[in-house]
Amino acid sequence: MAVLSDVEIKKLIRQNSLIEKMIDEAVQLQPAGIDLTLAELFEFEEAGRLDFTNQERVLPKCRKLPFNSEWMKLESGVYKVVYNEIIHIPTDCIGLAFPRSSLLRCGAFMHCAVWDPGYEGRSESLVVVSNKHGIKLKRNARLAQLILLKLATPPKAKYSGKYLRENI
Repeated sequence: MAVLSDVEIKKLIRQNSLIEKMIDEAVQLQPAGIDLTLAELFEFEEAGRLDFTNQERVLPKCRKLPFNSEWMKLESGVYKVVYNEIIHIPTDCIGLAFPRSSLLRCGAFMHCAVWDPGYEGRSESLVVVSNKHGIKLKRNARLAQLILLKLATPPKAKYSGKYLRENI
């Protein structure tokens, strides 16, 4: 596996096959990835449920937190984030997202799942605020960096799960 560079990522962007709804490519394109930005925040209202086959999976209800101004103050806790960007993971790659170092330095971090080959959507991640004083996030803040890793061999199938084309 190899991590795609900004040169390769820019080619995919030019082909209109990687990302839609970027706010500012010049700011978001990094040497080895793309910064993802905050569109919506949610807080959990109940427990979720997971099983082996997903037949009994129940996702918890969440409440959207309104931006009453450009800034939102989050207290210590766990929140769900939806990004602005619509991502189209190439079928010969996987995507991994990591928190930006500025988020970590403010006492918060992110958890993100693997983005399988062929995934498309406005993905969701978790923001965990550990700072006892909370954090203030501005609308469209850059929270995570998405990196793309090229697979050693093509997969037998591309992603076709429940979250395909989510939040579009």
